Amino acid sequence: MKFLSKACEYGIRGVLHVATVGREEQYLPVREVAGYLNISYHFLAKIVQTLIQEGILNSYRGPNGGVSLARPADEITLMDIIEAIDGGDFFHECVLGLPGCGEMKPCPLHNWWKGIREEFVASFSETTVAQLGDSTIKDRLRLAA
Repeated sequence: MKFLSKACEYGIRGVLHVATVGREEQYLPVREVAGYLNISYHFLAKIVQTLIQEGILNSYRGPNGGVSLARPADEITLMDIIEAIDGGDFFHECVLGLPGCGEMKPCPLHNWWKGIREEFVASFSETTVAQLGDSTIKDRLRLAA
């Protein structure tokens, strides 16, 4: 069972890379981010456009252009990125994708999902890009395959 879309996974990885590497360089070229993360440049460019529209990333055109965080890393949460890419209803939909799932017609996972989704929402809402970026650097965690 997969919770996040591939676009959302790439978006989180991309933002974390910008947050960790971008501390020294103001703007990172999207092509460089895609190359480091070993993902499609064109797919990442579409994701980056969404993140720019949602106020998570800034962009700058030109020879020294690229992307940077639109606000401090400690003000960007995982939930901000998830909602920007996968939408705000992500945690309210049936985990099995069944239409009409609810109290009256629950799926086999309804009560399980209902019981833990609030924990997911709280955790993703409290976890910032700064926290993840710091642990990525400190613990030498990987962002690429």
